[in-house]
Amino acid sequence: MKLSFAFSLSMVFAVGMLHVAKAAQGKYAQMLFNELFEDYSNALRPVEDTDSVLNVTLQITLSQIKDMDERNQILTAYLWIRQTWYDAYLKWDKDEYDGLDSIRIPSNLVWRPDIVLYNKADDDFSEPVNTNIVLRHDGKITWDSPAITKSSCVVDVSYFPFDSQECNLTFGSWTYNADSGEKVSLGVTVLLALTVFQLMVAESMPPSENVPLIGKYYIATMTMITASTALTIIIMNIHYCGSGAKPVPQWARVVILDYMSKIFFVYDVGENCTSLQRVKEQDPKVEKMNSACRKDQDRYEGTRRPLAKIQHGGCDLKKKPPDDVCDGSGVPGENARDIVSCCSCYRILIKNIEYIASCVRRHKANHAKGVEWKKVAKVMDRFFMWIFFIMVFFMSVLVIGKAL
Repeated sequence: MKLSFAFSLSMVFAVGMLHVAKAAQGKYAQMLFNELFEDYSNALRPVEDTDSVLNVTLQITLSQIKDMDERNQILTAYLWIRQTWYDAYLKWDKDEYDGLDSIRIPSNLVWRPDIVLYNKADDDFSEPVNTNIVLRHDGKITWDSPAITKSSCVVDVSYFPFDSQECNLTFGSWTYNADSGEKVSLGVTVLLALTVFQLMVAESMPPSENVPLIGKYYIATMTMITASTALTIIIMNIHYCGSGAKPVPQWARVVILDYMSKIFFVYDVGENCTSLQRVKEQDPKVEKMNSACRKDQDRYEGTRRPLAKIQHGGCDLKKKPPDDVCDGSGVPGENARDIVSCCSCYRILIKNIEYIASCVRRHKANHAKGVEWKKVAKVMDRFFMWIFFIMVFFMSVLVIGKAL
């Protein structure tokens, strides 16, 4: 009873102090809330450009394994889920609101990513817990919510009773899934549907040695769907070539990225078929300004010194301290020690800067490789799409011509 009473008093005191400290910001928080959500809509993705990608960071912490049903192969776990993203329409200048850096509001007021558990093994499709989100002044939203999930888990008892199980939780967006491989599923579904129709036609046909035109049409269509599904798998493997893959070969860069992409009108986001024409039709004054800027940049690049030759206080990082900084006894004086300390600090700073720069360059190079492989897959997918359309057209014309 004493411990509970002391705890209650401390809680009341803490809340009271917090109320006094934040009383001034409460007025600004209310004003900020009214201004932010006056014309805000949580129905659309919070991006200024609809072609832009909205990155959502998902962090999952396993709090407790509640149950493992080996017979039904269902794992019940208690998770803490954190989702982080940026909302382009929920930003403010904190200096205008008495330094208010963040506010906490109900999560149903803002746009939320529709991330679900794909391998869910529960019939209850309940809504996510409506906990508060933390909204920062730069638009960053952090949403922490608890969840009890029931997921399918394949149980391997080959080494029972010394077995170990591995359960995968597959999370993803339900509607923004443009890399989930649905083309393969669509191809397999169409192929199965055509197989069923072919069997129905075969059952209703009288016994004969000749194959009717509709049967030939189904067979040809099934062949093309099978080839299309196989090519889709190959293109998806090319699409998922990430930073660990080899660079795009030179012949593929020239043939596919340079020529075929223009022939089949495959452009990057923000690029269109008239961009090159617009560049050619620029004003001559703009061309002169661009050439002058390039000359200035070349002049700057030629006169720029490398990092290893940065000098500070008369200290060259590649040279030893001068001899005249020593006193009469040959012992380095205060100036010499300052210069040596300065040089050592700058050597460490330059080493760290060069390491960060190399990491950034390596990251950009790896990202560029992944982007090139994705564009190669996109061009090849467009190429096979036109081949598929042409073959379907000629096959239909051939069948209809024979029927007439």
